Formats: sequence, C-alpha cells, structure tokens
Amino acid sequence: MSFSNIHKFHIPVMGLAFTIDSPIKVARFGISSVMSIIEDKLVETMRRHYYKEFGEPYQMITSKEKDFRAKRITDYLNLVNRIVKKQVADMQKGDFIPESDTTKYFELLPDDSKLKALYQKMLQTSDKREKESLEVFLKQQIIAGNIDVNIMTKLDKPAADQEIANNSDALSALRGYALSGLRNSSIVLSAGLNPNLFNYIAQFKCFKPDALGHIEKKIILKVSDYRSALIQGKFLAKKGIWVSEYRIESGLNCGGHAFATSGNLMGPILEEFKTKRTELALNIFEVYKNAILLENQTAEKPLPIKITVQGGIGTFDEDTLLREYFGADATGWGSPFLMVPEATTVDTDTLDKLGNAIEQEVVLSKNSPLGVRFNYLKGTTSDLEKQERIAKGSPGSPCTEKHLVMNTEFTEQPICTASKKYQKLKLEQLAESDLSEKVYEKAKQDVLDVECLCVGLSNPVVKTYAASFVKGLTSVTVCPGPNIAYFSRKVSLKEMVDHIYGRGNVIDHSRRPHMFIKELTLYVDYFQEQIEDIMLSLDPKQNRKNQKFHKEIKAGVDFYRNKADEFFNDAEKLKVFLADLKLLEARLDELNPVLA
Repeated sequence: MSFSNIHKFHIPVMGLAFTIDSPIKVARFGISSVMSIIEDKLVETMRRHYYKEFGEPYQMITSKEKDFRAKRITDYLNLVNRIVKKQVADMQKGDFIPESDTTKYFELLPDDSKLKALYQKMLQTSDKREKESLEVFLKQQIIAGNIDVNIMTKLDKPAADQEIANNSDALSALRGYALSGLRNSSIVLSAGLNPNLFNYIAQFKCFKPDALGHIEKKIILKVSDYRSALIQGKFLAKKGIWVSEYRIESGLNCGGHAFATSGNLMGPILEEFKTKRTELALNIFEVYKNAILLENQTAEKPLPIKITVQGGIGTFDEDTLLREYFGADATGWGSPFLMVPEATTVDTDTLDKLGNAIEQEVVLSKNSPLGVRFNYLKGTTSDLEKQERIAKGSPGSPCTEKHLVMNTEFTEQPICTASKKYQKLKLEQLAESDLSEKVYEKAKQDVLDVECLCVGLSNPVVKTYAASFVKGLTSVTVCPGPNIAYFSRKVSLKEMVDHIYGRGNVIDHSRRPHMFIKELTLYVDYFQEQIEDIMLSLDPKQNRKNQKFHKEIKAGVDFYRNKADEFFNDAEKLKVFLADLKLLEARLDELNPVLA
C-alpha cells in the first residue's frame, strides 16, 4: 500500500529568512516547504545555530575557503536532512499519546486520506492485537515532507573569486544543492529563464532520471502563464532535463517580488493549463526525447508533470476550487504561514506588525533594487530606519552583501540601487535635470523608496535566534502578500492546517474578497497607476501597451462572469462575487477613456 502526496499543500519560499529552517519545523509532519539558498552568509548563520542546537561540533566555513558558497549550502542542507531524518526516526519509535509528534502527524492529515482512515480505525478498535498491529504499520508509513530549495534566477552576480568556474551566485548555489545528500527533493527556479543557470543544470546527473526513471533532485519552475511554462520547459528539455512541476504563481496576489502579467488574470491562466496540460507534456516530450537520444537514452512517454498553484489562497473553498475545478495537483499557502511560529521564522516585533496589518499597509512598492515590483509591509523597522536616513539627508543603505549589485549607470563596477553611493549620485543627477516638478518629485521618490533587501530579509533570524549577521544592522523587511491583512493573529500549526482543510477558521475578517477578486483589484489599481504614469510622461508606446493590458483584463472579467456559476455552490457567495466583479469592471471602464 502506498501513501504518496501526504498533504495537498506546500509552504512556498518566503523572503530569505522566513522559511530558511521551515523543513526542520514541519517536514517531519509530511509538510513540504521551500528554503532560499542564495544568501550564503545567512546559510552559514543557520549552520552555526543548528549545529549547536542539536549538539554537533560546528566548524566555520569562511569566505577564504575555495568554493565557500557552495560548501556552506551543501553542508547546511545535509545538516537539515540529518535533523529531519532523526525527527522522523524518533516519531516512528514514539507512542500514540496526546500532544506527541507521532499523534500530531496523523491528526494533521486531510480527512479524505486513506492513512488518516487507518489511524481513525486504530483509535476506535478495541481489539488489542489489531490495535498494536495498526500502530506498528502506521509508524512505518511516517515519511517527511520534501526539503526543497529556491534560487531566484535573476540573483546571479559574478563571483569576485575567478579561480573556480561557474562561480556566480546562482550557479554556486545550484552546485551546493546538487552536491548535497538530499533525495526526493526539488529545486524551485523563479523569476524567469537564466540561460547560464539552465545550461549548468545539465552537468549534474542528479537532475536526470536513473534507469528506473526516478529523478533524485527534481526541477520545479515558477511560471506566470502557459507560454512561459512551454518556453522554459522546452529550453531545459533540449538539455535533457525534465521539468517535474510547473508552479503557477499569481502575478500580483503573492508575497515578495511581484511579476505583473500583461493583464492576464489567474482564472484564465489556470483554464489554459487545464485544457492544454496534455499538450504541454507532449510538446516538451518531443524535444526531450530527441535530446536524450544524444546521450544514448530513450523514453517512451512523457515523465510525470505536476501543476500547482500559489498566491492569495485564503480559504478551504478557494483551495478546493483550484484543485477540483482547475485540476491543480496541490496548492501553495505562503503569507498565512507567517502567522505560524511553528512553521516559519518571524521575530516577535514583525509578527505583531503582521497581525495588526490592514489592507492599506500592504503595498505594491518599488522598494526592490531589482527594479521589479515588491509587495511590502509599511511600518517595519527597515521602513522606519529608511525614513530616518532620508530625514537626516543621508538616504540609502550600507551595501554589505552585494547580491543585488547590478547598476552601472554611474560606475564601472556594478552597485546596488539601494546603496548610499547610488542614491546620492542619482539624486544629484535628477536635481540637475530639466524635469517638471511633478515628474521630478515622482522620480525622486522612486529612488528613495528602494531599500536593502539582503540584510532586511535575513534579520528575522538575527532577532529570533539572537544570532549575528551584519554588525549594527538589525532592522527587518517583510514582504507578505496582500492576503496577510486577513490573517490577524498568531496561530498554531494545527490551527492553520485545519483552516486549509476546512476543519476550522482562523480568518477574523467577515469581508475578505475572493482570491480572484483580490487579484483583479490589484490589477485595476496597477492599471490606474500605469495610466497616471502615462499622463506624466506622455509616452505613446506606453499608451499602446496599456490598451492591450486593458483588453486582457476585460477578457478576464468576461471569463469570471461566464464561469462564476461553476465556481460556487453557495448562492450568497456567488452573488457577492458577481457584485464585486461588476464594481471592478465599472472602475476599469472609467479608466479606459484616458487611453483614447
């Protein structure tokens, strides 16, 4: 008897620190989670903490060692793997008593799980021999959730040390993961196609099937639409690499960096994946089949592909809609887990701010040095520190980690747009430019908004574990999705899992909009912002782009209106959804004449 897919959800990567040790917290319960491995200094901080926590001798891997980034990552992942394996072994030897991890494992399972049914049978049987037999069998079925990792492909700064080939940030992180002892694990690649990184993947056997078709380390791609999945999937297939999962993420209704589509909404995107799922596999397989022939290998049919969804999910009904109507294999629940200390690493001060956050405080900002929009909670210690520096006439941040040094506008060597150096030079340039007052003030504010993320997104570890990271810098940046405004209190892991599976409710807000409505609202707000920018710049090219944007959003509205009856069994929820849809369409129509 096989019990695969223990849970129907995963915890996506969040920031740098928030999920850096989530597998140690939740993997033993069969819950998969994703860690960012790009910030190796943070990884080294976690190595130091957990070696001491679990009583193993710690030996620092200094930046003077050859290939230190990859070594830090490999060793941390091996450490996490050892810890999780020991946790599972202890649970398999544990007793079914209240509050034990062994009991908790089965209590957390979804109610339609066959394993959960056997657990319930064990609890109810009065036959001692049968009960003992079931207990032994159930403990043998305990398996850990996946220990997965993430690399944001845009974060690929060349290494200062040129002695080692393929030593940029992303490539060395990939190497660190590939050389680790993780099995049945995946690497999640986000932020688009990086040819150098994708080519480098093909050099490692662990990403390719063995003789039995099993892949030791799978590839997961975060994608915004079907076209992106097809292009990236084919690119890797040409290298003999099969993508095992396409993780569809809402363009704006998610945490962290927000990659707005050209007006394509989540519903129509999911519908295309639903109708073209087989076509996607077959098209990529044709490329893959030809590529592996060059390696004297053959394949008769496409390997398995999972389609999963994340971004803005907040209720059991939404989760069910995504899995049952759109055919998603699983869902990703991110921001709500920031309120679960048992699952994520969030310092107490930030946890309080997240719990008290209202919709207007979670903004689609321009705070990221990458030049990509960034969901951001206002009022954090990083935000306050930034405002203090601006008020003192000394904007910008110290640039200690240098993962985002990409700008060469003023310097031969790339620098970060959040740095003091860049902001000083850019503000001087703007002051000397012949700009209207409105255009100047907007450009100035865009410069001042940008802040350091490398340190701010790492510092929850500093605050939570009293660890050292960058001396004198302890402020925290947090990047929740807009969904966080509806999760207002700290909850236990069990409470959150019960919420996901419809066994409870942790949302205190009676008027939380449906995830599709919230995403549409974000896109209408974004559209309005783009139009205001047009009115400042009078750029006809941008005008044509926004006309297309408007057309795509309207098509999405029509899709929702036509499909709404199939989405809802509850007449009142359908009525509210359609009313919200009508209001947003009216807003959209009011904005459209501006484009004429």
